Amino acid sequence: MVRVRAMTDDDVPAVSAIRVGGWRAAYAGIVPQSYLDAMDVEQDAAQRRRFLAGSAGRVRNLVAVEPGGGPGGPGASGASGEEVVGWAAFGPYRGEPDDSADGELYALYVRPDRIGTGAGRALTAAVIGESARLGRRRLLLWVLAENTAARRFYGRAGFTADGAETTDQYDGVPLREVRYVRGVPTAPR
Repeated sequence: MVRVRAMTDDDVPAVSAIRVGGWRAAYAGIVPQSYLDAMDVEQDAAQRRRFLAGSAGRVRNLVAVEPGGGPGGPGASGASGEEVVGWAAFGPYRGEPDDSADGELYALYVRPDRIGTGAGRALTAAVIGESARLGRRRLLLWVLAENTAARRFYGRAGFTADGAETTDQYDGVPLREVRYVRGVPTAPR
């Protein structure tokens, strides 16, 4: 049974392991292997902690948890015995003010061994619901053009490519990203 809740500082190690593992699984053969090999869970955790401390509510982080894991287990979070199996970060669209009508899903990762269990769908639904409560009208995201699995996932979640593209460099290799968008239903009053 997947449950979604706000991310805490105690979740950072599990989230970083999910992010690094997610990159290595999803982007193998797309992103240069040298870039993937250089990713480090402890460095990522330090960066996550800085982001959490510095975002002051602008960026929201959610985790998908399942019962199990126990303290100290893989993906364990605190003494509750919940196992963190996914993470999403979202907020206002890049460069827009906090109260912008456009929101952005900055990141969504599920532990590779939990893909297909509903954790990604639960996180996406929570992000859409929270975005509605924040008054967003649209939710946008960027995805690597070659990441066909993620593009299918987002398509099933109601996102469509809107024609915007950009290119980012990964160890000197240019990779094309495409933007997806979906409307956000009005939050109930």
